[in-house]
Amino acid sequence: MLQISEIYQSIQGEGEFTGAPSVFVRTTGCNLRCWFCDTPFTSWEPEGTSQSVEQVLKQVAELGAEHVVVTGGEPLLLPDIVPLTAELRSRGHFVTVETAGTVLREATADLMSISPKLANSTPGVERSRVWSLRHEELRHRPDVIRSLISASPYQLKFVIDRPDDVAQVEEWLAEFPDIDSTRIWLMPQATTREELAAKTDWIEQAAKTSGFRFTSRLHIEQFGNARGY
Repeated sequence: MLQISEIYQSIQGEGEFTGAPSVFVRTTGCNLRCWFCDTPFTSWEPEGTSQSVEQVLKQVAELGAEHVVVTGGEPLLLPDIVPLTAELRSRGHFVTVETAGTVLREATADLMSISPKLANSTPGVERSRVWSLRHEELRHRPDVIRSLISASPYQLKFVIDRPDDVAQVEEWLAEFPDIDSTRIWLMPQATTREELAAKTDWIEQAAKTSGFRFTSRLHIEQFGNARGY
């Protein structure tokens, strides 16, 4: 069974396939607690329903998009993600799996979209001492990252909040000298149009200077941080 928060049709807002009409299958439950999480209903206060693989496939078919984005929360926590993604592919869908890269599972992905969590993601102890320690312990799994990028086409999206976060990305990449810099995307930490606009110019310039790529968050530009979009 799969713990599902929501299934809906929208556009891909980030990364290589920005703008592509897509069905989003959002699981609930996460092993991390990023302070800037824009889907707290899948992490800090998880909600959702238990559904079978067939129930999920039926809803995806009804929505009719070729691209399917399996996201969360952390979808790779769920064992049934493996048969779900395999069946989506067999039915002709292009499958993107969104993950933080901390859990290894043999999901089928045309694009493994990994968002590694830097130190800038760790919640402060004033919010939750338990989760501050747990998050910091779990957020970086080099062995998992290597396995995921060896198994599927991939992109790496880093959430950037402050200028010194870019240096953290470069430090992170020092562990992975074989990763092509053109697969690296820098993305603003933003949940409002105003935040996005304020950070776009300097992050885009930082990406160019470092040889990375820049991705905005098109869904926030168009819809704000609203559920179902």
